Amino acid sequence: MKGQIVMKHTDIKEIFSDSSFIGKSVTVCGWVRTARDSKNVAFIELNDGTTLKHIQLVIDKAAGSDFSEAMHLGTSLRAEGTVVEARNGSVEINVSDITVLGTCPPEYPMQKKRHTLEFLRTMPHLRGRTNTFNAVFRVRSVLASAIHTYFQTHGYVYVNTPLITGSDCEGAGEMFQVTTIGFDKEHKTAEEYYADDFFGKRAGLSVSGQLEGEMAAMAFGKIYTFGPSFRAENSNTPKHLAEFWHVEPEVAFAELPDVIELAEDMLKFVIRTLLDTCPDEMKFFDEHFEKGLIARLEELISHEFGTVTYTEAIKLLKESGENFVYPVEWGCDLQTEHERYISEKVFKKAVFVTDYPKEIKSFYMKQNPDGKTVAAVDLLVPGVGEIIGGSEREADYDKLIATMNERGMNLDLYTDYTDLRKFGSVPHGGFGLGFERLIMYVTGMQNIRDVTLFPRTVGNIR
Repeated sequence: MKGQIVMKHTDIKEIFSDSSFIGKSVTVCGWVRTARDSKNVAFIELNDGTTLKHIQLVIDKAAGSDFSEAMHLGTSLRAEGTVVEARNGSVEINVSDITVLGTCPPEYPMQKKRHTLEFLRTMPHLRGRTNTFNAVFRVRSVLASAIHTYFQTHGYVYVNTPLITGSDCEGAGEMFQVTTIGFDKEHKTAEEYYADDFFGKRAGLSVSGQLEGEMAAMAFGKIYTFGPSFRAENSNTPKHLAEFWHVEPEVAFAELPDVIELAEDMLKFVIRTLLDTCPDEMKFFDEHFEKGLIARLEELISHEFGTVTYTEAIKLLKESGENFVYPVEWGCDLQTEHERYISEKVFKKAVFVTDYPKEIKSFYMKQNPDGKTVAAVDLLVPGVGEIIGGSEREADYDKLIATMNERGMNLDLYTDYTDLRKFGSVPHGGFGLGFERLIMYVTGMQNIRDVTLFPRTVGNIR
């Protein structure tokens, strides 16, 4: 062990990807994943988070250095040495000097090679050091970059919509309240309470940036948002989070077919980018979480997506002979079992379902001439069901106001939104993509809590 620590070091990923390092002296830093001691040599597998692969440190015990503290799992190290070819065709480092940066006691909880995902959820601060979460969050990063790249190269303006809002985009009321007052007995009515609060009126966390996104699209033509949304749904399922990330493009002068074309093109682009950028991570998920995952994704993006109307889909489901848990009738909301049957059994590929009954869709969707349906679209994919939901938006002021009145909505909260239909209204549309659900789909992870660093769910915040 030597004195002063110089933190300049080489990422382990670079050493694996560049053969010119062989024969050269390098410095690496990382955390001990495994360690073993033999008669003359000690071995440490080191990972610095830049790659799934661990680099092997080879320590010659005859050199006489005290390396005992460096052998504990979870310990952070700085090691100097020469890169050499390993017997397995990879590379390793013959260590000349090793420094412990942070010791790790025996009670370090990541002692086993494989823990259950449920156990790892109890320690979100440490689970990133496992192979699984190293891969998950690298994929998440690459997907986010690919989404931005797609929209930026197609002329979209990236806008940041507010997280605190005075209106409910979905009209469902499942919002978190934002307040500085908290519980008290001084205010006799809700009106008094909100008047005395920070904004002088009721405020909540945004469930979607769509309404504000539409306002931006009416100025900039093509925009997208990519940020957090919040839903106060009491849904403790593997597919629901109280805080999740949302991708929402909005396009002026676009009708429903344009929205469908955009959704297909974007999804194919980001999945292709992921497969090309993260071969090691995708191989890991294919081997450990879903056999055939890579082939499934390649198959998805190699075909044109199908299209079927909601009415046609209901007919196909009723004629299927399948014994569904949820009965199928025109006017029902499609359940996951229905969505998967359509995509997996009928079309055997991704499929857009269009023109849903207006009663089961949001107030802002364009009403079709039949008076019964709206120009909505959901993208269903094999293995999951719905992954994207969108629509052409209602651009007619009178029709929008009538729908909002039918639903008993407070028009005063939506004045800016309805004004868009007064001042130069145009056909426009867009969609929403739940980012975490996309990550689940491309990794084979079965629980949404395992694709975000610190999941927020019913009864759980940490």
